Amino acid sequence: MSPDVDLTLPKPGRHALRDRLLALDSRLFEIAAERNWPFAEPVLPRLSRGANHGVLWFATAAAVAATRTPRARRAAARGLASLALASLTINTLGKRSVRRPRPRLDPVPAVRHLRRQPVTTSFPSGHAASAAAFAAGVALESPSWGAVVAPVAFSVAMSRVYTGVHFPSDVLAGAALGVGAAFVVRGLVPTRAQTGPPPQPRAEAPALPDGDGLVVVANRASGSSDRVRALRDELPKAELVECEPGEVQEELAKAALRARALGVCGGDGTVNAAAHIALRHGLPLAVLPGGTLNHFAYDLSVEGGRGLGRAVREGEAVRVDLGRFVCGDRTGIFLNTLSLGVYPELVRDRERWAPRIGGWPAQVLAALRVLRTDRHPLQVELRGRTHPLWLLFVGNCVYHRMGLAPGRRTDLADGQLDVRVVHGGRHPALSLLSTAVAGPLPLPHSRLPASGRYPHPARAETRVSRLRLTGIAPGTPLAYDGEVIDVAGEMTVEKLPQALTVYRPLP
Repeated sequence: MSPDVDLTLPKPGRHALRDRLLALDSRLFEIAAERNWPFAEPVLPRLSRGANHGVLWFATAAAVAATRTPRARRAAARGLASLALASLTINTLGKRSVRRPRPRLDPVPAVRHLRRQPVTTSFPSGHAASAAAFAAGVALESPSWGAVVAPVAFSVAMSRVYTGVHFPSDVLAGAALGVGAAFVVRGLVPTRAQTGPPPQPRAEAPALPDGDGLVVVANRASGSSDRVRALRDELPKAELVECEPGEVQEELAKAALRARALGVCGGDGTVNAAAHIALRHGLPLAVLPGGTLNHFAYDLSVEGGRGLGRAVREGEAVRVDLGRFVCGDRTGIFLNTLSLGVYPELVRDRERWAPRIGGWPAQVLAALRVLRTDRHPLQVELRGRTHPLWLLFVGNCVYHRMGLAPGRRTDLADGQLDVRVVHGGRHPALSLLSTAVAGPLPLPHSRLPASGRYPHPARAETRVSRLRLTGIAPGTPLAYDGEVIDVAGEMTVEKLPQALTVYRPLP
């Protein structure tokens, strides 16, 4: 045994260990100050200043979002949300909990010094936290964009030691806090990758090399010309027809007569019309997201021309359910949701005001107008009992709420109708207003009571494959996939299991 090793020494106490760590931290800072960093002088101080108040990351988020792909926009938004949470935590807890003084600048060459020295405490590094939070948030949504942003974030974190304003442990602690903030945001608003691709059954569909035999009808009003051009690059032999909203039905009907597969690019109403014609002609459907929400396309994991182009070329397709409603001599299908009650009135008012004042202000004004109007609840017969309902939504397949994110379907062939209602009570204002602001699918709070008695407004949910509604007053608005019509009398809503074949990229 070496005589230099003394096994009888007691273990250092808590304060002694802390002092050793602080000494190590100071020594690492001095080593970094003494070291020559090639090519760092013209870059790192500028990056450090540019990251003040998050300016660098807001600019980076704008550049990422400017690519105009859905995943890039989500990555930019997630990065900024993660940065906001990290900054809030640093400024309210971190800086006030550990009042560590800044390092002495004596060992740091004057050329590296920042022009304006920070006056806050040193631990932890807010710049490192913001950089790590933004990069981690972007990477959780889009690994490819995360790989682009990560070197910049790493350089910003290192610049804080290089310029002498932070100890290495300040940077490490800030970076750890930033990454943690990104994961907290992901817990509140899960990424699309967390849910995985919908497990629909695979279907036989023609493989169309370069899109030969595919006719795509695009609604010009959806503002999706860039996506149509991207699809043209992926499928150069596909026939692309762009038309005005009033011409969509006619062009889809013409396209179905000469196509091996029917394609569509537009909002929910346009996609619904294409699905109806594809079903009638027995054609597979290719959906390119081109509207505002694009629930159906995104639940299929189709986000742009690249993925859809691969699916069409290779014949990758699945079978999905449809919902169908029959009311008198009117029959229709829905891909996403159907609703009765006050919500269709809200949609109708919102669409009238949105072009003038914008979507969200129009939504709030429409909700206030609808709630001020005296009305009586719908009388809906469900499973042999009558239920008074203020608002009813029927989803084509089950929607799952994930954190604070809107509901999303993970299976588009589950054979179920997802029924959500606001029921009972004399005045549904609070429940309806919360539903209007939160979105068209309220959280399930209870199940429909067997007694049919509702002393107070409440939200409820159930799962069925067929729904019969009676006592619908004349002129009652019905909304389905963004379209609004008037219905009356008795209506039946049912599933069409695995009725439609759609192209989608498979894992």
